[in-house]
Amino acid sequence: MGETLVVPVLILLAVAAGVLLVARAAARRQPAAGPPAPAPNTAELARSAAAKLSEDEHRRLYALIAQGQAMAAIKLYYEISGAGLRASRDAVGALAAHPQPYRSPETAPPAVDDDADEPERFPYRYRAIASKGDVTREVSSNMLNAEIYGRIRTLARSGDLEAAAAALSRHSDITLVQAREFISLLED
Repeated sequence: MGETLVVPVLILLAVAAGVLLVARAAARRQPAAGPPAPAPNTAELARSAAAKLSEDEHRRLYALIAQGQAMAAIKLYYEISGAGLRASRDAVGALAAHPQPYRSPETAPPAVDDDADEPERFPYRYRAIASKGDVTREVSSNMLNAEIYGRIRTLARSGDLEAAAAALSRHSDITLVQAREFISLLED
Protein backbone atom coordinates (compact mmCIF):
# COMPACT_ATOMS: atom_id res chain seq x y z
CA MET A 1 0.00 0.00 0.00
CA GLY A 2 2.95 2.33 0.79
CA GLU A 3 4.28 1.85 -2.75
CA THR A 4 1.07 3.17 -4.33
CA LEU A 5 1.42 6.52 -2.54
CA VAL A 6 5.07 7.09 -3.48
CA VAL A 7 4.41 8.06 -7.10
CA PRO A 8 1.64 10.64 -6.34
CA VAL A 9 3.73 12.16 -3.51
CA LEU A 10 6.73 12.50 -5.86
CA ILE A 11 4.54 14.18 -8.50
CA LEU A 12 3.15 16.54 -5.88
CA LEU A 13 6.66 17.46 -4.70
CA ALA A 14 7.80 18.07 -8.30
CA VAL A 15 4.82 20.38 -8.99
CA ALA A 16 5.45 22.32 -5.75
CA ALA A 17 9.14 22.73 -6.62
CA GLY A 18 8.18 23.97 -10.12
CA VAL A 19 5.73 26.53 -8.72
CA LEU A 20 8.36 27.73 -6.26
CA LEU A 21 10.95 28.18 -9.05
CA VAL A 22 8.48 30.10 -11.25
CA ALA A 23 7.52 32.39 -8.35
CA ARG A 24 11.19 33.16 -7.63
CA ALA A 25 11.91 33.89 -11.30
CA ALA A 26 8.92 36.24 -11.52
CA ALA A 27 10.03 38.08 -8.37
CA ARG A 28 13.49 38.65 -9.87
CA ARG A 29 12.06 40.14 -13.05
CA GLN A 30 10.03 42.81 -11.28
CA PRO A 31 12.11 45.96 -10.79
CA ALA A 32 12.59 47.22 -7.29
CA ALA A 33 10.36 50.15 -6.42
CA GLY A 34 12.43 53.29 -6.28
CA PRO A 35 12.19 56.95 -7.12
CA PRO A 36 10.70 57.62 -10.56
CA ALA A 37 13.09 58.47 -13.35
CA PRO A 38 13.36 62.21 -14.00
CA ALA A 39 11.22 63.50 -16.86
CA PRO A 40 13.25 64.35 -19.96
CA ASN A 41 13.58 67.97 -20.98
CA THR A 42 11.20 67.90 -23.95
CA ALA A 43 12.36 71.21 -25.42
CA GLU A 44 15.96 69.95 -25.52
CA LEU A 45 14.76 66.60 -26.87
CA ALA A 46 12.89 68.44 -29.65
CA ARG A 47 16.02 70.44 -30.57
CA SER A 48 18.22 67.35 -30.72
CA ALA A 49 15.58 65.38 -32.65
CA ALA A 50 15.17 68.17 -35.21
CA ALA A 51 18.93 68.34 -35.68
CA LYS A 52 18.89 64.75 -36.97
CA LEU A 53 16.51 65.60 -39.83
CA SER A 54 17.27 66.77 -43.35
CA GLU A 55 15.15 69.59 -44.72
CA ASP A 56 12.88 67.19 -46.63
CA GLU A 57 12.57 64.83 -43.64
CA HIS A 58 11.78 67.80 -41.38
CA ARG A 59 9.05 68.98 -43.74
CA ARG A 60 7.53 65.49 -44.11
CA LEU A 61 7.60 64.83 -40.36
CA TYR A 62 5.90 68.13 -39.47
CA ALA A 63 3.32 67.59 -42.23
CA LEU A 64 2.39 64.26 -40.61
CA ILE A 65 2.25 65.88 -37.15
CA ALA A 66 0.06 68.69 -38.50
CA GLN A 67 -2.30 66.16 -40.08
CA GLY A 68 -2.63 64.34 -36.77
CA GLN A 69 -0.93 61.19 -38.07
CA ALA A 70 1.15 60.46 -34.99
CA MET A 71 1.82 56.80 -35.80
CA ALA A 72 3.05 57.64 -39.30
CA ALA A 73 5.25 60.41 -37.86
CA ILE A 74 6.75 58.01 -35.30
CA LYS A 75 7.37 55.44 -38.02
CA LEU A 76 9.06 58.04 -40.23
CA TYR A 77 11.28 59.26 -37.39
CA TYR A 78 12.09 55.64 -36.46
CA GLU A 79 13.20 54.93 -40.04
CA ILE A 80 15.18 58.16 -40.36
CA SER A 81 16.97 58.16 -37.02
CA GLY A 82 17.43 54.46 -36.32
CA ALA A 83 16.36 55.15 -32.73
CA GLY A 84 14.13 52.68 -30.92
CA LEU A 85 10.35 52.88 -30.99
CA ARG A 86 10.05 54.41 -27.53
CA ALA A 87 12.75 57.00 -28.31
CA SER A 88 11.04 57.77 -31.64
CA ARG A 89 7.69 58.20 -29.89
CA ASP A 90 9.25 60.55 -27.32
CA ALA A 91 11.06 62.54 -30.03
CA VAL A 92 7.92 63.01 -32.14
CA GLY A 93 5.96 64.02 -29.03
CA ALA A 94 8.64 66.58 -28.17
CA LEU A 95 8.69 67.90 -31.75
CA ALA A 96 4.90 68.30 -31.66
CA ALA A 97 4.97 70.05 -28.28
CA HIS A 98 7.95 72.28 -29.15
CA PRO A 99 7.93 72.96 -32.92
CA GLN A 100 11.44 73.46 -34.30
CA PRO A 101 12.39 75.35 -37.44
CA TYR A 102 14.66 73.58 -39.89
CA ARG A 103 18.29 74.58 -39.48
CA SER A 104 20.89 73.41 -41.92
CA PRO A 105 23.80 71.53 -40.28
CA GLU A 106 26.30 74.28 -41.07
CA THR A 107 24.12 76.91 -39.38
CA ALA A 108 24.62 77.24 -35.65
CA PRO A 109 21.26 77.41 -33.87
CA PRO A 110 20.59 80.97 -32.75
CA ALA A 111 19.53 81.63 -29.18
CA VAL A 112 16.54 83.72 -30.31
CA ASP A 113 13.25 82.46 -31.70
CA ASP A 114 12.92 82.19 -35.48
CA ASP A 115 9.85 84.45 -35.32
CA ALA A 116 12.17 87.47 -34.98
CA ASP A 117 13.00 87.44 -38.73
CA GLU A 118 10.74 88.54 -41.56
CA PRO A 119 8.63 85.57 -42.75
CA GLU A 120 9.44 84.02 -46.10
CA ARG A 121 7.09 84.78 -48.97
CA PHE A 122 6.11 81.84 -51.17
CA PRO A 123 5.16 82.02 -54.85
CA TYR A 124 1.66 80.70 -54.03
CA ARG A 125 -1.12 81.57 -51.59
CA TYR A 126 -1.90 79.00 -48.91
CA ARG A 127 -5.48 78.75 -47.61
CA ALA A 128 -6.12 77.76 -44.02
CA ILE A 129 -9.71 77.12 -42.98
CA ALA A 130 -11.04 76.59 -39.46
CA SER A 131 -14.61 76.01 -38.40
CA LYS A 132 -16.56 75.19 -35.28
CA GLY A 133 -20.34 74.86 -35.40
CA ASP A 134 -21.75 77.50 -37.74
CA VAL A 135 -18.61 79.68 -37.62
CA THR A 136 -16.00 79.33 -40.38
CA ARG A 137 -12.90 81.46 -40.88
CA GLU A 138 -10.38 81.45 -43.70
CA VAL A 139 -6.88 82.87 -43.90
CA SER A 140 -5.11 83.10 -47.23
CA SER A 141 -1.49 84.16 -47.37
CA ASN A 142 1.68 83.73 -49.38
CA MET A 143 3.63 83.67 -46.07
CA LEU A 144 1.94 80.41 -45.00
CA ASN A 145 2.58 76.85 -46.05
CA ALA A 146 1.60 73.43 -44.70
CA GLU A 147 4.60 73.25 -42.36
CA ILE A 148 4.05 76.69 -40.81
CA TYR A 149 0.30 76.14 -40.47
CA GLY A 150 1.02 72.73 -38.91
CA ARG A 151 3.23 74.39 -36.30
CA ILE A 152 0.51 76.96 -35.60
CA ARG A 153 -2.11 74.19 -35.16
CA THR A 154 0.25 72.27 -32.89
CA LEU A 155 0.73 75.34 -30.72
CA ALA A 156 -3.03 75.89 -30.54
CA ARG A 157 -3.80 72.28 -29.68
CA SER A 158 -1.11 72.20 -27.01
CA GLY A 159 -2.78 75.16 -25.31
CA ASP A 160 -0.39 77.97 -26.30
CA LEU A 161 -3.11 80.02 -27.99
CA GLU A 162 -1.34 83.37 -27.74
CA ALA A 163 1.82 82.06 -29.46
CA ALA A 164 -0.32 80.41 -32.15
CA ALA A 165 -2.25 83.63 -32.78
CA ALA A 166 0.96 85.67 -32.91
CA ALA A 167 2.51 83.24 -35.41
CA LEU A 168 -0.63 83.27 -37.59
CA SER A 169 -0.79 87.05 -37.54
CA ARG A 170 2.91 87.25 -38.41
CA HIS A 171 2.56 84.84 -41.35
CA SER A 172 -0.54 86.48 -42.81
CA ASP A 173 -2.08 89.89 -43.34
CA ILE A 174 -4.64 89.62 -40.52
CA THR A 175 -4.60 91.41 -37.19
CA LEU A 176 -3.80 89.71 -33.90
CA VAL A 177 -7.48 89.97 -32.89
CA GLN A 178 -8.55 88.20 -36.10
CA ALA A 179 -5.83 85.59 -35.57
CA ARG A 180 -7.11 84.93 -32.03
CA GLU A 181 -10.64 84.39 -33.44
CA PHE A 182 -9.25 81.95 -36.01
CA ILE A 183 -7.13 80.08 -33.42
CA SER A 184 -10.12 79.76 -31.06
CA LEU A 185 -11.78 77.63 -33.75
CA LEU A 186 -8.81 75.22 -33.75
CA GLU A 187 -9.15 74.32 -30.05
CA ASP A 188 -10.44 70.82 -29.40
